[in-house]
Amino acid sequence: MSETPADIVVAGHTCLDIIPCLDGIAVRSGRLFAPGALVNVGPASVATGGAVPNTGVALYRLGLMPRLIGKLGDDPLGQLVLDILRNHHLSLADHMIVAPGEHTSYSLVISPPGVDRTFLHYPGVNDTFAADEVPYDRIAGSRLFHFGYPPLMGRMFCDGGHELAAMLRRVRDRAVAVSLDMSQPDVAAEAGRADWLALLNRVLPHVDIYLPSLDETLLMLDRPAFDRRQKEGRIGGPGSVVDGGLLHRTADRLLAMGAAVVALKLGDQGLYLRTSPDRSRLAVVPGRLGLDSPEWVGREVLAPCFDVRVAGTTGSGDCTIAGFLAALLAGQSPTDAVRSSVAVGAFSVQAPDATSGVPDWDRVQRQLASDWRQRPVSIQLDGWTHDNRTGLWHSPADEGRR
Repeated sequence: MSETPADIVVAGHTCLDIIPCLDGIAVRSGRLFAPGALVNVGPASVATGGAVPNTGVALYRLGLMPRLIGKLGDDPLGQLVLDILRNHHLSLADHMIVAPGEHTSYSLVISPPGVDRTFLHYPGVNDTFAADEVPYDRIAGSRLFHFGYPPLMGRMFCDGGHELAAMLRRVRDRAVAVSLDMSQPDVAAEAGRADWLALLNRVLPHVDIYLPSLDETLLMLDRPAFDRRQKEGRIGGPGSVVDGGLLHRTADRLLAMGAAVVALKLGDQGLYLRTSPDRSRLAVVPGRLGLDSPEWVGREVLAPCFDVRVAGTTGSGDCTIAGFLAALLAGQSPTDAVRSSVAVGAFSVQAPDATSGVPDWDRVQRQLASDWRQRPVSIQLDGWTHDNRTGLWHSPADEGRR
C-alpha cells in the first residue's frame, strides 16, 4: 500500500548536540582550555540539532506530521538521534538515511555562563548528503519541501551549488513548493571560500520561500556590511549599518535572483518579510499555498519579537521558520503568518533547548489573540508606519497598506 504524502518534508542538516554543564567554571581564568588541565564540569545534556530535527520537531509539536530526511552514520550517535526522534513520534525517524560505515555529525557546545557559546562541530555524513539520496517519488504529492543549512553540507556548496540547485529543481518539477534556510558559513573553512553570490544566483530560481538570517545574507552578498555588523554587536541602534533601507535593498537582490518570498531573521529585532511585486511569480508557486492571492503581492513588513523570559536561544530561528511554514500551510495572510512565526520563536526561547517550549498551533493562536507585549525595535525605519492593532511595522513600499 502506498504512503500518504506528508504536507511538508524537512530535509538537510542533522546532528547531535552534546552540551556539558559549565556552571561555576571561571572561563576568564584560562583554565578551561589550558594544556594538560583537568576541569571538573557538570552533567552533559544531549539533544538533536540541525535544521531537520529542530524545524521538523517544532512542526510536529505544532500539530503537523512532517517527513524528515536527514543523514546519519550507523554508529551510536546516529542511533541516539533516531531514538530521540522516535521518542517524539515513531514515524519521525522512518525516512532518515543511515549510511553504513559513515559517522554521524555532532557538535560539542561550550556554553559557560555569561559568555558567548563556542561550537566544536564535526560535519560527518552531512558533507556526503547527495541530491540522489532524496526519495523524490515519495515527495510527490506533498505541498512544501524545506531544506536547511547548505553551508554545513559539503556537497551542497563545493561545486558552486549545482547539486543543490539540481535537487531543488527536481522537487519543484513534482509540483512541490520549495523553502530554503541557510546557516552562517565558517569563514576559516572551505565554506568561507565559496562563491556564495554565484551559488545564490544559481539556486534561488528554484526557491519559492527563502528564510535566512540577515547576518549570513550579508556575509554572502555584502562582505563589507557584514564586517561592520560584526563590530556592532546587536542589530540596530544609532549609527547601525542595519536600517530599513538595508533590509529593502537586501531583499531586492534576493527577489531579483528568483525567490518569491524572502523572510530575514533579525534575532531579537524580529522577522522582516518581503514578497515579490510580480503576481505572476507568486502565481507559479506550487503546493496550493495561496500565494497568488492579491494580499501576498508586494508586501514589506517587520514583525517585532514578543517580550518573554529567555531561557535559551538554541534553535529559535528554526522554530521561527516552523511557525512561518505552518502558517503558510494553514492559509494565513502574510501579516498573520509573520506574527505566528515570531510567536513560535518566542515560545521556543522560553525553554533551554530548541523545541520543548513549542506548544500546539491552537495555543499559539490563543496567545496571539491576547494582549501579548512586543519588544521595542531599535532598527531605524524611516517612513515606516506602525499598526497598533497587529504590532507590525509597514514600509512605505508595502502594497498592503495602500
